[in-house]
Amino acid sequence: MLSSSYLRKISLLLSIGAVAICHAAPTQSSQSKDASEATLKANKAVLQSLPFHNQQDFEDCHRGFIAELPNQGIIKDINNDKVVWDLLAYEFIKEGKSAPDTVNPSLWRQSQLLTIAGLFKVTDGIYQVRNADISNITFIEGDTGVIVMDPLISTEVAKAALELYFEHRPKKPVVAVIYTHSHIDHFGGVKGVVSEEDVKAGKVRVIAPEGFMEEALSENVLTGNAMSRRATYMYGSMIPKEPKGQVSAGLGLTTSAGTVTLIAPTELITHTGQEVTVDGIKFVFQMVPDSEAPSEMHFYIPKYKAFCPAENATHTMHNLYTLRGAKVRDGLSWAKYLHEILDEWGDNTEVLFSPHHWPIWGNDNVVDHLKKQRDTYKYIHDQTLRLANHGYSMNEIAEMIQLPPSLEMTFGSRGYYGTLNHNAKAVYFRYLGWFDANPAHLHPLPPVEGSKKYVEFMGGPDAILAKAKQDYDKGEYRWVAEVVNHVIFADPENKAARELQANTLEQLGYQAESGPWRAFYLTGAKELREGVPKHLPPAITASPDTISAMPLDVLFDFMAVKLDGPKAVGKNIRINWDFTDTNEKYAMSLENSVLNYSKNKQGKNPDTTITLKRTDLNDVLLGKATLKDKIVSGAIQVTGQKDKITEILALQDKFEFWFNIVTP
Repeated sequence: MLSSSYLRKISLLLSIGAVAICHAAPTQSSQSKDASEATLKANKAVLQSLPFHNQQDFEDCHRGFIAELPNQGIIKDINNDKVVWDLLAYEFIKEGKSAPDTVNPSLWRQSQLLTIAGLFKVTDGIYQVRNADISNITFIEGDTGVIVMDPLISTEVAKAALELYFEHRPKKPVVAVIYTHSHIDHFGGVKGVVSEEDVKAGKVRVIAPEGFMEEALSENVLTGNAMSRRATYMYGSMIPKEPKGQVSAGLGLTTSAGTVTLIAPTELITHTGQEVTVDGIKFVFQMVPDSEAPSEMHFYIPKYKAFCPAENATHTMHNLYTLRGAKVRDGLSWAKYLHEILDEWGDNTEVLFSPHHWPIWGNDNVVDHLKKQRDTYKYIHDQTLRLANHGYSMNEIAEMIQLPPSLEMTFGSRGYYGTLNHNAKAVYFRYLGWFDANPAHLHPLPPVEGSKKYVEFMGGPDAILAKAKQDYDKGEYRWVAEVVNHVIFADPENKAARELQANTLEQLGYQAESGPWRAFYLTGAKELREGVPKHLPPAITASPDTISAMPLDVLFDFMAVKLDGPKAVGKNIRINWDFTDTNEKYAMSLENSVLNYSKNKQGKNPDTTITLKRTDLNDVLLGKATLKDKIVSGAIQVTGQKDKITEILALQDKFEFWFNIVTP
């Protein structure tokens, strides 16, 4: 019989990671400051520099309005005791109201647009519920039923959106679901609109781009803990929704906090030009892999002369690199895909609709928008590489590059989500990596050691803070943040440094046009003042559907990531895994402090063999049963040298979710 300690360890080692947002109830720090004179001046300059008189986006946002979200936009879970979406929390963002001193006017304008929520008619046969989540849900009417596109993050908000649609349109069965790409806000609410039973029975088709399941399940697993922690900064989940806090994420207001689900596709789109008829409606698909998502597709509906560019042509500059952390995206391919839309479908498109933001009507307007979106990403790509070939470094290029006036003055190219600064860095990094070729930057000291030397060279913390306070009063916040960071990393208990840094980050947040940049700055300020909220539970990293659908390869890859290499020195262990219900076999070995595995193979002379069903493993991971129960019942069998598997389990590292970010 295996020890209880062993049983706990194997349960921990098989836990998986995926990006999740912590939805704790944030509270405003009483130490939050007002906008400084420098911030007032910076935000006033924004107000004077952009064409705020142009109200076309507001007109388009209201066009086709049918009904408001139910219950003033408050959506609760099935037990009616947990709020999973709260539009009312953004009531302070009133359309037509001037931006507060503490919010960049351009971001405020974008946030006002994002609070325009409800059911809308896009065109005959196409309807959307907008701003019931960070993404939109779209209903396309077929001959006998409804085709749902991108059913949000959570089942609760997706279900509420479907019910709102049925209140105002004929109640017909959902006959198909389309996932445009592999991010959670485009599939997580699927069980709010269809059942898995109906999909398995062939009553509902689920259509997705090739590679969807692999990317939906694995993109964020190996670094899931780090991404999830960083996401608490990016989406501002720890700061309140108010003029000194979170006002929107730029791409949408925020993320819903309900039940995440997943139903596997029944059909995959594999190539551009592929035609599929769904309930009498013909779709012509365009494959766009490695654009905004690794697995993504667009489509054209000839009947409605409508094109959906997924998330690649929204009303913001998007991310070529997302601040929560992810692989850098291909800006050149992104631009070429948009160019292909113009070539193939541009002349015949009368409405452009997306799973974020609001549609665009009229061929001239559609073409103009697509050209400007295309040229935004192409300009960033081309000009970054032009400057790189002149020998400029990543950080230099990010300061030098500026969009031409025709793009810079277009709200849809503004950096509400991605920014010109960090997207230029992304292009540089994709081609040339982190090193700028200056040997002085090849092997710098790590942050704490380097900061101690900086502080020593600059005359000590008191001298630094005195000078930094003078620069703060001048509004030189970027420099102050850089300098005071050294003081904090040399001495994280220096209260004066923490307070000055918090004040500095706060002003940078008040000036930020990007929702994620604002959230990063303000969350950093909050944690400097109040500390890291380690009393809160970590983010939930995987839903039952995710765990059940996760390929074993990904689980074992994550097990290898969790292996503490230094502790594994000199150990050699061989384990066979035999899954009797899926007929999957794996030979796992530990040597050279590395965990490897071979699929469809059983190793010779294993130290240990584990025989089990995948469904039993899922039960353990989901907490439906303990491993001890499964072993006692005989459902899971362990033979051979049990101490060897105990040994390998003892080498599994444990990740702390609430790790420090703005302090060492």
